[in-house]
Amino acid sequence: MPHGTGASTPAATITSLEGKLMDTDITGPVQFLDKDNHNHKYKYNYNYNTAKTLPFWLVNVHRSQWPAECPSYLRDQPDKNIRCLSTPDKEYRRQDWELSLVRADYADQGAFPPAETNRIDRFQRVPSDLRKYLEYTAQIKVEYGSVMRFVVKERLGWGDGNTQDLQPKGGPFEFEEDIRILYNDWPYGIDKDIIHLVVWTKFELADDPVTGELTSHARAAIEQYVRTRFYSRVAAKQVVWFKNWKSLKSVHAVEHFHVMLHRPDMAFVREITRGDVPLIERV
Repeated sequence: MPHGTGASTPAATITSLEGKLMDTDITGPVQFLDKDNHNHKYKYNYNYNTAKTLPFWLVNVHRSQWPAECPSYLRDQPDKNIRCLSTPDKEYRRQDWELSLVRADYADQGAFPPAETNRIDRFQRVPSDLRKYLEYTAQIKVEYGSVMRFVVKERLGWGDGNTQDLQPKGGPFEFEEDIRILYNDWPYGIDKDIIHLVVWTKFELADDPVTGELTSHARAAIEQYVRTRFYSRVAAKQVVWFKNWKSLKSVHAVEHFHVMLHRPDMAFVREITRGDVPLIERV
């Protein structure tokens, strides 16, 4: 659940996509497609009154690069991903630090955005970034066997991805060698003046088995670390952190939480990330 770094600091978050889904090459809105589980194919949902349609796997792809069929890495996607992939990038509205606080389109939770209602599952990436993410992670799984092994070996430099490589030297936040701060390789669709970092740890940050949220002890430990590590260089109201529920983690075996900084000193970012460059800028 996201947290501001002060008692009155609101959480800065990203809301989900809405509105018509339009392809850059056609005049009518893109039609959603339903999956035929029996034939393992996608079919058009004709409940949408459109004259022209485009399969979601062709949106944001130049015509010269259109595949003959849906790529394997885009098959069996959840509805949320299909809705996102069906959206042209030019129709996507990036969320800024303030806009994310004023969305009021969640009938079940009143006027609160996803982070404040613990609906982190509603965060979304820019459509073309989501496509790159899905393609790249599919390649990683083939080459490394799992995303976890790739992250541990290539991004964190903590060994070969074996369990013994992740044994902490001490308790939570006791030793710097048990912590690594990197860019989020595939950040959410936020304004570029918001820096999205991930704090990886060898030690566990305990969840409540009933609620699935952090225990009070773990939350207090993260709060103290965020204050100590970031407050000296970034104003408290410009910092927010959150930790995904286990069901939403893309890398399950390596503990981590997220930190977003609004317009930080980039020299500070380079310092704490040791000059890291996110994968999205390298692929």
